Amino acid sequence: MNDTDPVEEASRDGRDLYDVATWEPRTVLDRIAVALHGALSGGARLGVVLLAALVFLVQVGGVVWLASQRPTLGIVALLSALPAFVLVAFVWKQDIVDKEPWDTLAITFVLSVLFASFAATINTLLGSTFQSIPLIGMALFFFLVVAPVEETVKWLAVRLHAFRRPEFDSVIDGAVYGAVAGLGFATIENAIYITDLIQSEGGLAASTQGQLGGITASRAIAGPGHVLYSAIAGYYLGLAKFTPDRAGPIVAKGLIVAALFHATYNFTVGPGSNALATAFPLSGFGGVFVYVIGFQSIVGYYLYRKLRRYRDAYEEHDAGRRRVDLSPELTEFDP
Repeated sequence: MNDTDPVEEASRDGRDLYDVATWEPRTVLDRIAVALHGALSGGARLGVVLLAALVFLVQVGGVVWLASQRPTLGIVALLSALPAFVLVAFVWKQDIVDKEPWDTLAITFVLSVLFASFAATINTLLGSTFQSIPLIGMALFFFLVVAPVEETVKWLAVRLHAFRRPEFDSVIDGAVYGAVAGLGFATIENAIYITDLIQSEGGLAASTQGQLGGITASRAIAGPGHVLYSAIAGYYLGLAKFTPDRAGPIVAKGLIVAALFHATYNFTVGPGSNALATAFPLSGFGGVFVYVIGFQSIVGYYLYRKLRRYRDAYEEHDAGRRRVDLSPELTEFDP
């Protein structure tokens, strides 16, 4: 597809084609239009964030407040997110181009925490409907609701801010920001899950060290999945940014792949871990641990292959050197 109008393409005499086939802000009205568009688009993004914050306070604000008031509960939640954090650090390390600035990473994390409330609300509203469907209800719920919704809100956390920033300047950056969004989602999900479970079992005072350790471990092995899935969707978002004529299908592919991995995990972790515990001398948690690590290793290898291919291509084409050569700021100093 040619992104140049035929009149502009055919013009060879330097003729002014403003408001004919080209456009740039020249008049007062033009500048008003630019300002209005910026205000509306910025207002829309701000509206989404404010709505997410409101839903977050209503949906999970009490849980977060409770965790903040009880240091042990907060420590358990943070420890449960540690493996996910380590995985994010690994993905971040794979960025061979430029390391992303901490402020943009932090905003992505916070947005993912807030947007998790959207997923929690939708899952709660639709859960009972799908659970009432015999035999295939839970499969449909995982594949049509839980995984697509959760991957979309994590993707939105990247798309709303980091994607628009100049530091998002390579395909692989999408994987980094996607991984951070997954960490934010996993952190708040773990906090909610741990708090609810402890409260249902009689409160923090009634929980033994062994129970707290078990809760921490169970959430710790689940969290990295969110990082992996959203890093995959983020990678495709990065690919879409630099392939604008095919951006829509590329984004859709990334979300589909991430959601399929996510839903397959949700649907198979129960029967798969039970089968392992039955076939081998494993405890219930042992079966879960082996299954989750095995499944995540497969997804992790899929992601690693993509990151590795990008790094190899970057080095093969000497992209770092070419990037310096093409920089107008650096070219004059380049020997």
